[in-house]
Amino acid sequence: MDMYQINPAFAGHNGYTNITLSAHEQWLGMANSPKTHTLSVQSRLYEQSYIQKENPVKKKWRRPFKGGRIGIGATVYNDRSGLFSRTGFQLTYAYHIPFQFSQLSFGLSASAFQFKFDRNELDLADDGDPFLVDYDGSLFIPDANFGMVYATRDYTVGFSIDNLFQSSLKLGKDGDANYQIFRHYYLTGNYAFSLSKNMTIEPALLIRATNGFNSVQADANLTLRYRNDYWGGISYRTIDALILMGGLNYNQFYFGYAFNYSMSRVRSHNYGTHEIIVGMQIGDTTRRYRWLQ
Repeated sequence: MDMYQINPAFAGHNGYTNITLSAHEQWLGMANSPKTHTLSVQSRLYEQSYIQKENPVKKKWRRPFKGGRIGIGATVYNDRSGLFSRTGFQLTYAYHIPFQFSQLSFGLSASAFQFKFDRNELDLADDGDPFLVDYDGSLFIPDANFGMVYATRDYTVGFSIDNLFQSSLKLGKDGDANYQIFRHYYLTGNYAFSLSKNMTIEPALLIRATNGFNSVQADANLTLRYRNDYWGGISYRTIDALILMGGLNYNQFYFGYAFNYSMSRVRSHNYGTHEIIVGMQIGDTTRRYRWLQ
């Protein structure tokens, strides 16, 4: 529901302004379980603006200019897992190249986050541990993300990379470059089949890889939509979970919920993983783009 979170090329992709808030609570009921909260805003700059020209006799004049190719976006998030947490943001510039019935998009994000851990939760055997004495409790890590998307009226394919520079976490007094952040690779695709005038079915695939593709995970999704107002679906995440999800659109607002049923032994120690997403879509611009008609 918010592809911009994993691919910066989706900023302004559909011509609307989208404001989305999501909360992901993993393994609910376990102490210090992972959780992620995100707020994203992304839009398309396409309305009439004005450019200034000068003619040969130096008379200045202005004329309207319809761009329609630039997308912008911003995200802030807080992510916590155990004693460690990250609070960060990203700022995005995207460029969209429209064709008669399709669109090719590129996006680049500058990102940064604060990395820290909670000392109050530590049970130390040695209060004089040199790592803890020299470590100030937080680090500020800059990086960048890149993405591209090709979309038609029926299908969308995207590829993106997070943590392009693989920044290092310099921990302790002297620093240690061995704590390096891995790049994350995302490959996405979906196709919408029309079952009737009011109903469509949409298979989709998300493949994630890290650490030079040594770790790969895939989500296979199947979603049924009714009049673009209601939707429900099921997803299978390899070696991890079975996911049930659903949502609805009401005027310019949209809502979604997903429940992850873990397929590993950890399911006996928690109440499942829950995710809620709430958003607002502003504008009525899709008629300007043939590939969305």
